[in-house]
Amino acid sequence: MNMDVPAIELVALTKCFRNAKKPAVDSVNLSVAQGEVLAIVGGSGSGKTTTLKMINRLIEPTSGSVRVMGEDVTNRDPVILRRSIGYAFQGVGLFPHMTVGQNVGVTLRLLSQSGECVSKRVDELLTMVELPADEYRDRLPAELSGGQQQRVGFARALASKPRAILMDEPFGALDPITRDGLQQEFRSLQKKLQLSVVLVTHDMSEAVLLSDRVAVMHEGEVAQVGSPRELLTNPVNDYVAQLIDTPRRHSDFIESLMRMAPGEGTQ
Repeated sequence: MNMDVPAIELVALTKCFRNAKKPAVDSVNLSVAQGEVLAIVGGSGSGKTTTLKMINRLIEPTSGSVRVMGEDVTNRDPVILRRSIGYAFQGVGLFPHMTVGQNVGVTLRLLSQSGECVSKRVDELLTMVELPADEYRDRLPAELSGGQQQRVGFARALASKPRAILMDEPFGALDPITRDGLQQEFRSLQKKLQLSVVLVTHDMSEAVLLSDRVAVMHEGEVAQVGSPRELLTNPVNDYVAQLIDTPRRHSDFIESLMRMAPGEGTQ
């Protein structure tokens, strides 16, 4: 495998929806190195989710190109392409009538793997996401907590050993404690497996904590790309500065609370 080839590369990627006054995504150029996590952040309507969905052809671009491991995705059948790229999103999308094991193995069965291979891989994945197979394999999604369902979603996204994973607000619907735990587990797993990840989130703190680089989108364009430190110390404009200031303000406020004398309150 040539490690110099980006895992994902977007070149002048553009999407114009019918009757829209301006492109939803306008000439976006981004790349994700192998083993890197790139977070895409921005306000509602900034184009981040549309950009993500053009990578696996859930949305077809108007112009520009997407390459995965150097190959233009238009050269591949979109269904086969999606089976080769992991996809995890808010709400998980588990099939309610299928067991946990059947949900995790659904892509493998679509790839015509043998029942024995599917069963072995499902058990391996459930163990990887800390859901012991003997205990969880035969449960239905309705019998799981939100955090457990999200773990199943991660396991399913990893089933076909993808080289890249797309994540769309995967932690958004979880309570803070569950969310924090899953974020840490995701980062540990990502580093262990050297996954290439595009993470779409509206949460700037999450982007700073989980990514190697952050792409800030505004009105369909990329306003800035850089490491979390680069964005924190050198935002290119007021919009980026306002976004990146959120985690800084939260951190400063918590630190000020910690410095307060006992009995002292906030006003």
